[in-house]
Amino acid sequence: MKTLLTTFVLALLSVGAFADIQDPTMNDYGPTRKLGRGLSNIAFAGTELIYQPTLINEREGNSTAFFYGGSRGFGRFIYRMGIGLYEVATHPFATYKGSYRPPYKNNIPWVNGGLEEFPPELGFESRYRYCRSTGGW
Repeated sequence: MKTLLTTFVLALLSVGAFADIQDPTMNDYGPTRKLGRGLSNIAFAGTELIYQPTLINEREGNSTAFFYGGSRGFGRFIYRMGIGLYEVATHPFATYKGSYRPPYKNNIPWVNGGLEEFPPELGFESRYRYCRSTGGW
């Protein structure tokens, strides 16, 4: 009887060990994230018209920024607007490889053709932490 009770208690305790496996890897991407991504791409697609010439100006200079940066910004503006409309229209459905991931390739640091999931940030707000922490000397 004691062995049966010990086995039962161990079986109940081991059930919690499998809880971490039950969360699927693509759980972060869902229909609400797809809708939000589509709406932000529609609302802030115009930031590409400002961001791309500025980025090209830092990398390659003024004349390149005016011609290449402007045309690249306009192309990305049109692409973001179209992708945003597509994602808003299809947000209830898992359209890309059976998931809600973005249908374009991510921004790869060594390739110039990739897009980020959300439009670029302009202004003083940023998700990056540039300042040092104030404590712990």
